[in-house]
Amino acid sequence: MPVQGPRFGVNYTPSQGWFHHWLDFDLDSVRRDLDAIADLGLDHVRVFPLWPVFQPNRSLIRPRAVEQLVALAEAAGERGLDVNVDGLQGHLSSFDFLPSWTQTWHRRNIFTDPEVVAGQTAYLSTLAAALDSLPNFIGMTIGNEINQFSGPPHPDPDPLTPAQAAAWLRTVLAACEDAAPGRQHLHAAYDAAWYLDGHPFTPAHAANLGAMTAVHSWVFNGTAQRHGRTGTATEHHAAYLIELSKAWAGDPHRPVWLQEVGAPAPLIPAEHAADFTEVTVANALDCEDVWGITWWCSHDVSRDLADFPELEYSLGLLTTEGKVKPAGEAIRGIVGERRGEPHRPPAPRTTAVAVDVGDDETAPDRSVCAPGGAFYEAFVRLTADGVRPAAVLASRADDAAHLAARGITEVVRPDQVR
Repeated sequence: MPVQGPRFGVNYTPSQGWFHHWLDFDLDSVRRDLDAIADLGLDHVRVFPLWPVFQPNRSLIRPRAVEQLVALAEAAGERGLDVNVDGLQGHLSSFDFLPSWTQTWHRRNIFTDPEVVAGQTAYLSTLAAALDSLPNFIGMTIGNEINQFSGPPHPDPDPLTPAQAAAWLRTVLAACEDAAPGRQHLHAAYDAAWYLDGHPFTPAHAANLGAMTAVHSWVFNGTAQRHGRTGTATEHHAAYLIELSKAWAGDPHRPVWLQEVGAPAPLIPAEHAADFTEVTVANALDCEDVWGITWWCSHDVSRDLADFPELEYSLGLLTTEGKVKPAGEAIRGIVGERRGEPHRPPAPRTTAVAVDVGDDETAPDRSVCAPGGAFYEAFVRLTADGVRPAAVLASRADDAAHLAARGITEVVRPDQVR
């Protein structure tokens, strides 16, 4: 569907059975969920197959599971919803879902073992090809925060180098493109890519590989703990990540997708979730080149399911019974207002803070961008003063053409911000 301005969507968490619904797929239940999502005025959903359910053996990609995924996407299209599909799940809400052919007696690195990578490309290609005929198919996301498998704090990581990470990303993205040419295929990382020194998945990967940059904004990463529920850093964290990503982008107007953002309790108490939602979305939309905002998540996790971190049970815009929660009403109001007026892109951010992470490609000192880091705190102080800062690599601070392309007229160092 053609949509003017940023897209608004939701990460689809089934109301019945959570993502285990693939084991007992009920299209009527899915349709009810999608009806409730469409009623919020949203235009897309992000969907999560479970990798071991869809590919239980390296040479078996279950045709029935693929058919069910296509049926879900078709049902979404009937309700005016476009669909992005994450392939390698991978990791969801603190649980890992890896197929048995990569674990225990068959333990091998999911990023570097040639047979595993061949299995992944076959699987991603199969999904992309099956969805390619659907007009509402946006494209594939390689996996949900799959970078968390690559190092600490994961208890059993699959280590690799930044060069190996780049090679793996290019391989799996190319498989999607070959199977569904011209779609918007991308990859997504949790914020270790931006904040954690030594992490093999880097800002340069996020901002240059794939059709657009994805950022996932969660204020439980130290932001809300340090700055409080209504602190500038907390209310602008999503916007901060959007702007931070632009520092590494070779294309000065590369699209950025705020692919995950939510209001996690107790740092954001339930009675304040709607306010947090409104201010977070407003601040994100004050950034240029935002492709879309996709809230986490559609439905709460049922209390009948055990062992989730407490915050995961209450992140939905809707209850498990489909009742719209205050944050859902806030999203519905935002979407209604935006759809009813012409799209007006935000003004360029003319003042940029220079970010120096040691080496632009591997970012060995990227912790300066994390909560408490010198760059992060300088950016927040300027934001609190109403400056609307951008981010630029220190290596580009004197690149007149790059600065002009982004509308930047002034560059300051973090130590110049008081």
